[in-house]
Amino acid sequence: MSTPGAALSRCLRRDKEDRATNAHRFIFGPVRSGRLGLSLGLDLLGARICTFDCLYCEVGPTDALTVARKPYVPAEHLLAELASVKAAGCGPLDAVTLGGLGEPTLNTDCAAIIAGAKELFPDVPVAVLTNSSLLSDPQVRRDIAGADIVLPSMDTLVAAEYRRVNRPHPSMDLAAIRRGLLDFRAGFAGRLYLEILLLAGGNDSEENLELLRAFCRELAPDRVDVVTMSRPGAHLGAAPVVPEVLARFRQALGVAAPSSAEDASEGHGPAALRARVPAAGRTDDLTARIAASVTRRPQTAKGISLALGRTLDAVQAALDALERDGTVRRESAGGEIFYSGQAG
Repeated sequence: MSTPGAALSRCLRRDKEDRATNAHRFIFGPVRSGRLGLSLGLDLLGARICTFDCLYCEVGPTDALTVARKPYVPAEHLLAELASVKAAGCGPLDAVTLGGLGEPTLNTDCAAIIAGAKELFPDVPVAVLTNSSLLSDPQVRRDIAGADIVLPSMDTLVAAEYRRVNRPHPSMDLAAIRRGLLDFRAGFAGRLYLEILLLAGGNDSEENLELLRAFCRELAPDRVDVVTMSRPGAHLGAAPVVPEVLARFRQALGVAAPSSAEDASEGHGPAALRARVPAAGRTDDLTARIAASVTRRPQTAKGISLALGRTLDAVQAALDALERDGTVRRESAGGEIFYSGQAG
């Protein structure tokens, strides 16, 4: 595992190189999301830098496990890239989403990035994905309060399960995270979508179910999503729960059925009814766009085709070329072939 400083140095060095060649380093997608529709992604870390090293993480093992907040991707760099994406034409969007390779609230420029994204895309909701770990910090709560939608996760309230599944930085305290999420909810004017991801033998206990049931009543989120693994995870031993367990948690927590992020991301949700739109940026760099997108989120060829508005044949040809040169790899999960890339 590299140090946060080394990861930041690598991130900024690549940023300088990519800006010199007019490449888009930190903007990716759009991707299709079950909760957000057609979402343009903003990577605020540029490397796998996070407060957790979750068993199930779809972008791979955390390289820098840290709680140090810094401008990992400075707002001026990211917003300049976002402005160029808008100028090039990226079609209608359902959301602009702060996320990427790690925990976005580690970036101290969150507030400026949210404000800048809203200025560039005034009619598009700005969303923030977070593992909730830093919401005990009042400054972090202030930094993301300007978002339209915040999507926090809370996989378990059982301490042993939390350590096993989320593999947090040693300084992280589950009770403080719980309290921080409640405090954020109390002062947040936007929409809050809570996500709970279940692993077989990891956090699917009755104890967790009862604790989450009480927590959801107290938190009163606008939406609850209970999901399980559908893509390859970061570590061995991570496995999805059986459908019966998923159904039991969903029923107990008041989840509106169906609640599968994969349905929409592969083109079966509401956003799939849209006309296809071109990917962010130029139209002649499909291979680069795909590489950037699958680095942040493993996807199927069909899902990429639907999200980027390109033919399946063109997407598959680009994926085959990327696989041949070692930029992406293919893995099987749930009867599907997913493509993922190497970060950093």
